[in-house]
Amino acid sequence: MIKLKERGKKAPEIMLSPMIDMMFLLLIFFIVSAMYMSELRTIPVKLPVATETITQSSVKFTVTIKDDGAYWLGDKVIDRGQLIAKAKEAQSKDKNFSVVIRADENVQYKTVIGLLDSFKKAGISRVGLATDKGNKNAIKP
Repeated sequence: MIKLKERGKKAPEIMLSPMIDMMFLLLIFFIVSAMYMSELRTIPVKLPVATETITQSSVKFTVTIKDDGAYWLGDKVIDRGQLIAKAKEAQSKDKNFSVVIRADENVQYKTVIGLLDSFKKAGISRVGLATDKGNKNAIKP
């Protein structure tokens, strides 16, 4: 009979490189997921173009006026009276409350001004108008 040499009993080794690879993959997954979660999902409208715009990322009250004159709060159609009432209620809870109006470029000017006037009568003075950012050469007078 052939006798084999006894092998030394070693503790199993932990392979670190596959674990590090998995951690990097998880990190990338969560970063990409967080970017999609923070994306603003709104009703599609064709916004007018402006060259001098400021991006505001912390808006919770976005009103959209479609070209047919319908008012949308988030992703739901709402009438103007309910819209103003919800805005007043939200402002009473948050002293830094602000509204952003996204109006289609084909909406009549008087519709946007009427909504601005309604917000002003309700005591809401922090109102912004959304535009698409364009280059300075794109706007023609």
